[in-house]
Order: sequence, then C-alpha cells, then structure tokens
Amino acid sequence: MRRESHWGFHPAVRSGGERTLGERAADAMRHGMGSWPFVFVFTTIMFVWMSYNGNSSKPFDPYPFILLNLALSTLAGLQGAILLIAAKRADRISSELAKYHLEVSETTKKMLEEHREILKEIAAK
Repeated sequence: MRRESHWGFHPAVRSGGERTLGERAADAMRHGMGSWPFVFVFTTIMFVWMSYNGNSSKPFDPYPFILLNLALSTLAGLQGAILLIAAKRADRISSELAKYHLEVSETTKKMLEEHREILKEIAAK
C-alpha cells in the first residue's frame, strides 16, 4: 500500500478520503512534479524530441522546434500557478500541524498544573 503523503499517518493532518478533490490533486502534483523521476523523464522526453526531429528525414517539428517551444512556454506559464497550488497545500498542512501541536501543548500544560497542585497537597500533608 503506497502512502499518498508523508503526513498520511499524522493524527492532525487530514489524509485519504478526508481530503477534498483539490487537495488530492495538489498532493499528486507536488509528489509528481517535485520529484527526481519527473526531472529524468522530462529530460529524456526533451532529448528524444530534439534528437528525433533534428536527425529525422521527416520530422514532425523541424528545427527550430516551434512546437516544442510552444509546449515549453505553456508549461512555463502554468508552472507559477502549479507552484502556488502546491505551496498553499503545504501551508495548509503546516497550519494543521501547528494547531494540533498547540492543542497538545495546552492540554499538557493543564495536566502539569493539575499535577503540581496535587503534589502541593501531598507535600502539605
């Protein structure tokens, strides 16, 4: 079973079916595009594209690779939005973690105060 997120088992972070469609898409984008396999696959595709079209007798996108430039320009235009979506999802996860840790800290503080009072009562006897 593959975990969708490295926070998948943290009690404070919604995961699996609890996430919205947008959150699942942002996680998939972050894990897909922000990985070494993506870099290697992308580089390989670019190399194959340029090798084939530069050396073929019947290229579908002859030099100066206008179709490739259009595709890369489109990707570059979307990249800013993709990075923002992934960053917003990461911020949401950080917010959920911070809220959880604050709640745990407050509960722990109350428990320590109760224990301190009990110890004072015991010491007074």
